[in-house]
Amino acid sequence: MKHLRILSYVDEVARSGSIRKAAERLNVTASAVNRRIADLESELGAPLFDRRPRGMRLTAAGEVFVHYLRGHNGEVERMKSQIEDLKGLRRGTVRIACSQALALDFLPRQIAEFRSQHPLVSFDLKVVDHEWAMAALAAYEVDLVVVFRPPFLANFQPMMMLEQQLVAVMANDHPLAARKQLRLSDCAAYPVAMPERSIGGRQLLEEISARSGVTFNIAAESNSFEMLRGLVIHAGLISFQIQIGTMPPGNKLGVVAREIDGRDVPRANLVIGRLHGRNLPIATAVFAETLSRKLESMRSDRAAPAPRLIKPKPVPSAQAG
Repeated sequence: MKHLRILSYVDEVARSGSIRKAAERLNVTASAVNRRIADLESELGAPLFDRRPRGMRLTAAGEVFVHYLRGHNGEVERMKSQIEDLKGLRRGTVRIACSQALALDFLPRQIAEFRSQHPLVSFDLKVVDHEWAMAALAAYEVDLVVVFRPPFLANFQPMMMLEQQLVAVMANDHPLAARKQLRLSDCAAYPVAMPERSIGGRQLLEEISARSGVTFNIAAESNSFEMLRGLVIHAGLISFQIQIGTMPPGNKLGVVAREIDGRDVPRANLVIGRLHGRNLPIATAVFAETLSRKLESMRSDRAAPAPRLIKPKPVPSAQAG
């Protein structure tokens, strides 16, 4: 597939903004990259790049071509996956962008279960905020997103949604840990560790704060949920997370999650999605279906009423006849 290699030169130069950097990443000479791009421009009858002293920048024609190219690459991966599937190898790469909330426990568990059935499938995972995830999807850098409160994207197609409640995360010896449910004002009375403003949960909290007037004593903020969890454990701070991102009960980190009253914080959606009209590679489509079933089962479990305990009736004592 020699022509695919030539197209990869264009894509890499567009990403790096430099022929030299692209050549290094592709492990070819810079002159070879430049020559192939020049040949392609001659064939198309239009320049794809403005060649500037500080690097390469896409022209309008280049923008159109790269948009087509990245969509085309996704179809090529799907074709390869189908061929491998027909060969019975079940190979393929699942490319996902996900919210940090899924990175510690939920998504690794799902991947482990999936690979136990499909051991030759690999995963390319980008853990980013929801805006970066949608940008990566639009740029064909990933095929699937699993994000909390995805921002608007015109050709985005949700495949499954699960409502999520925001919870407060704290050390199990924190003064508020003894309560089962908290008001947001309870948390505001203590120092907190906040996700940075690009994170969906932080944006939700700021919207609520603007409406309610509740202000937080922010002792730290970070783009890393690992850092926030460390601050909860070692600095005694409160942080915030969606339910699916919390550690399971009985974890050995000494961390607990407490629900925040629904009157203070409305639920919002965790969404699995793809680009509308885009055919997913086989491995990705199967994994997306697996994830959707898992979220559906979680939604069903949440909706199911708690079992009602029935007290046994006392057995009447035997009477003398």
